[in-house]
Amino acid sequence: MTNPLQALWYTRCGVPTGFGLAKQAGFIDEAFARQGTRLQSIKESDDPRVRESHFDHSLQNSVRYGGNGPAVWARASGSPTRLIGVSTNGDHPLLLASEESGIKSIRDLKGRRFGLPRWFNQSIDFAGASALRTLESALRLEGLEVGDVEIVDYPVASNITSYAVSRIEGTETFKPRELPDRPKLVPDLLRGKIDAMASLGRSGLNLVREFSLTQVFDLADHPDPLARANNNSPLTLAVDQHLLDRHYDSVVTLVQQILKAERWAREHRQEARTLIAREVHASEYWIWNHYETAQGGLGIDTHLEPLALAALQDYADFLLRWKFVPARVDVNEWLDPRPLADARQALAATAS
Repeated sequence: MTNPLQALWYTRCGVPTGFGLAKQAGFIDEAFARQGTRLQSIKESDDPRVRESHFDHSLQNSVRYGGNGPAVWARASGSPTRLIGVSTNGDHPLLLASEESGIKSIRDLKGRRFGLPRWFNQSIDFAGASALRTLESALRLEGLEVGDVEIVDYPVASNITSYAVSRIEGTETFKPRELPDRPKLVPDLLRGKIDAMASLGRSGLNLVREFSLTQVFDLADHPDPLARANNNSPLTLAVDQHLLDRHYDSVVTLVQQILKAERWAREHRQEARTLIAREVHASEYWIWNHYETAQGGLGIDTHLEPLALAALQDYADFLLRWKFVPARVDVNEWLDPRPLADARQALAATAS
């Protein structure tokens, strides 16, 4: 038994993960209550320095499950973190255009105006990076480069971690942040100020339906599985080195609860769909349409499959090439497979 853990800091993104399900189902809270560990939410803290750990992973005894861009940036910036799991839910971005633009194909993007968010006050501009990745991957299928389109920057002064989140009453999920200066790409696309933009799949599909937009490209359709990698695929589960070294059993307990929730989701698909919809602020229809129909499940299973790790490396190298991160991250050196293996063994023992 490793040292008793007094408090575990946690943070997660508003995306489908076994961590989110395990929190909503009470698995994590119950397991850590039995060992006398307090759970403390990074995103709900009143201290902006604590909330910044959602990006820089600076807090000792903390875990983060979410988009890989901030996790890669933290590692590249010297934070002593370890990657202990990934998940691939298939949430790939789309390239969208207005009907009035006449853009029907990737080749039609040449010389046109592409709106790109620039979150210049954040540790990493993960949204801008994801949009740029989608654009570059699409253009290269037609022998084009980013320089062949006109980039229209949308500077955003807000920093997400400047604003604490609060929970939806009676739930384990968070209300959306109300930021004062979100980039107005959709209104400008409809007004003809830009010709195309990127949007996350579930949001983008809704925009196509609501505003009769043209879906020019879906990153999920890229023939190269490595090129499909973006901020939300694969998602990363990371812990700080201190937590791993001093409280290894607690890390295994955490991962075991995540795996337990993922197993529960496979056995209770409708209930899981409802909880995931609450987690990502979407209707159950879009969870079914975007995740389940594409891959026969929610795609939340935590694993360390070689292809997903190779895709993560490809995206980490993209972030370095475009200077979103300060140094190269070697995914194999970052990885510690022990907690996942031990958690799988522990969960199997409880089922036998």
